[in-house]
Amino acid sequence: MLIAFNKAMLCALLMLMAASAQAESLEVLHWWTSASERRAADFLVERLEKEGLAWKDAAIPGGSGLGAMKVLKSRVLLDKAPQAAQLIGPAIAEWGDLGLLLELDGVAKQAKWGSSILPTPYASVRLRGHVIAAPLGVHRINTLFYNQKIFKRLGLLPPQNWPEFERAADKIKRAGFIPLAQSGEPWQLATLFESLVLSEGGPAYYRDLFVRRRANAFFDPRLARALERLRALRRYMPDPVAEKSWTQTAKMLAKDEAAMMMMGDWVKGELNAWGLVTDVAFGCVAVPGTTDMHLYSIDTLVMFAGNYSRQEAQEKLAQLIVSASVQAGYNRIKGSVPVRRDADIRLMDSCSRSSWQTFVKGGMVQAPSLTHRMASDEALKDAIVAQVHRYFTDTQMPTSEAQRRMAGIVRALGAGEKDI
Repeated sequence: MLIAFNKAMLCALLMLMAASAQAESLEVLHWWTSASERRAADFLVERLEKEGLAWKDAAIPGGSGLGAMKVLKSRVLLDKAPQAAQLIGPAIAEWGDLGLLLELDGVAKQAKWGSSILPTPYASVRLRGHVIAAPLGVHRINTLFYNQKIFKRLGLLPPQNWPEFERAADKIKRAGFIPLAQSGEPWQLATLFESLVLSEGGPAYYRDLFVRRRANAFFDPRLARALERLRALRRYMPDPVAEKSWTQTAKMLAKDEAAMMMMGDWVKGELNAWGLVTDVAFGCVAVPGTTDMHLYSIDTLVMFAGNYSRQEAQEKLAQLIVSASVQAGYNRIKGSVPVRRDADIRLMDSCSRSSWQTFVKGGMVQAPSLTHRMASDEALKDAIVAQVHRYFTDTQMPTSEAQRRMAGIVRALGAGEKDI
């Protein structure tokens, strides 16, 4: 009888432990699917396991998160929202306005997020005085990567301005290499375009276009120059400019086929994941004309409230990902930089150090990425991205017509926020 009783108790205890483990699991929807992104997510998984939490992965492939956002919307409509999801920029407030997100005020207060997180990331996760998300890291979009082997072979220095870029690109082309790796995917073209806008106009003008939505600003010569440079760069790109994933484009740099690439610093994380060492196999500088500017995107996780049955676990996840040690480890793998004020630059390579030191200078040098969901809502982003792609592919379209169409898009969609 005693043995039978003990066996029964043991079975009950195992069932209870299994139920408890299930209660402590969190489904996380995101679009981190490349080699480096997967490594960064796995780092979070391992740290969560040490805290007794299980990360149930819901990764949705697709550059810039297009597929993930569609899946998230459909799941919420079906009342099957994940416990956590990757969201970026104004979309956080949009979901918060629907009352679907868990408020993290207690976590933020206990961990002193207001004083430990940099102002821009902290502002991006607040809505009407409440904290509704946890920021993970800051990406710099206006980054130019260059192949060290090709540059050394040709005696080149990384370009700081456009005349230097063109001289280097011409020499690279004559030597039989592709000067600029580039995909024809709309979001990748738009990523290049927004860096060119920043280069021509600076952060204030960039915000006039995509944050303040001032329609008249689209007729400015600075936008015309950015559009024309986008087309002019075609002569340095592969022929044809095929629609490849960003990882395929980065492979051109890694395999010594292309000498340069302009893309967010997640490329650095990917190159590192492939075994290429920063400042040895490749280097990075700001896109010409943007040395003291930071076109940014901020990785962020929101927690869906649901019936609040997972609140304790969700709060633990939020607290963990903003902690100093997790911030350092995650961003080192991902290619981004920590959102914390106390980030240790001694742990950063030259690319990350430049990004962080520029970003901390504040709003005057910062510009929120349109393409990567920081500057505006999905409607404006999608419309501008489509227009940039149309202009690039239709070489007969006058630049003035592209400007007119963009201004029309802004007028049709109405005014945006005054500033962020």
